[in-house]
Amino acid sequence: MNGVQSIRYNNGDHPTNPRRFYRHQSVDNCFPSLASPLSRCGTRRSNTPSRSSPFRSMSREGSSSTHGLPSPGGTRQQSTNSMPSPPSLSKSRSGRSSSSAPIMFSNSSGMLKPPPIEKKLECTLEELYYGCKRKIKITREVATNTGKITQEEELLTIKVKPGWKKGTKITFEGMGNKRAGASPADIIFVIVEKRHPLFRREGDDLELAVEIPLLKALTGCTLSIPLLGGEKMSLTIDDIICPGYEKIIDAKGMPCSKEQGKRGSLIIKFLVQFPTELTDEQRSDILGILENSC
Repeated sequence: MNGVQSIRYNNGDHPTNPRRFYRHQSVDNCFPSLASPLSRCGTRRSNTPSRSSPFRSMSREGSSSTHGLPSPGGTRQQSTNSMPSPPSLSKSRSGRSSSSAPIMFSNSSGMLKPPPIEKKLECTLEELYYGCKRKIKITREVATNTGKITQEEELLTIKVKPGWKKGTKITFEGMGNKRAGASPADIIFVIVEKRHPLFRREGDDLELAVEIPLLKALTGCTLSIPLLGGEKMSLTIDDIICPGYEKIIDAKGMPCSKEQGKRGSLIIKFLVQFPTELTDEQRSDILGILENSC
């Protein structure tokens, strides 16, 4: 995911949460094994005719009767059919369940666990540049031993590290809603970058658009360039700024979260302001100057 990270808090990493978190969920034991409905027909009836027996009139009980238990009179019930009906495949087993209940996952404790709850965590470029600490209050539903649903408030602390990108996930295990007979759900916060009025982020680089008059684009100039965080730097340009011209300044971009001390670049893109009107004399002067330049 282009360097997207996933951060997971457990009992030791998050001092504000004393509860024990479940880790390393697995879907290997998600569904209990079911016996095949064909197992009741595991042996075939022999085609060899058997000798008549005085007990041949006694047949098996139907599956809807007393299941082989003696009747109150002390004798087994007899069926009017000489052959037992073949077992039928239940629709509930052969077809997909029509229940709309959410899919539950199993974990190492053997208890079912609902899917995680995702929430957005909006951060400014400045917060992702310097890093910050965010405190978020959540309300979750917890089922008591008597089956009553109560609401609990929790205060979660997220330490945003410098250089985190959009899409970075921070997981708090077991801090979601808890239902009877199931493990509590996880809460996942996903980093979302707020739009900045000046800068646009591309990976670890920052892009900045600067407007410049045509005269300065042709003759050179010294510009005051804003930096993320409120500072400014002086930039002198002696080149002719043509369409598509860019100036790259190293180590003035976003910090790299995986390499401490390393930063991306600041890419300056120029928007040349052309005049909208020219007099005939100005056109003549420009023509005389630029006629032999190309």
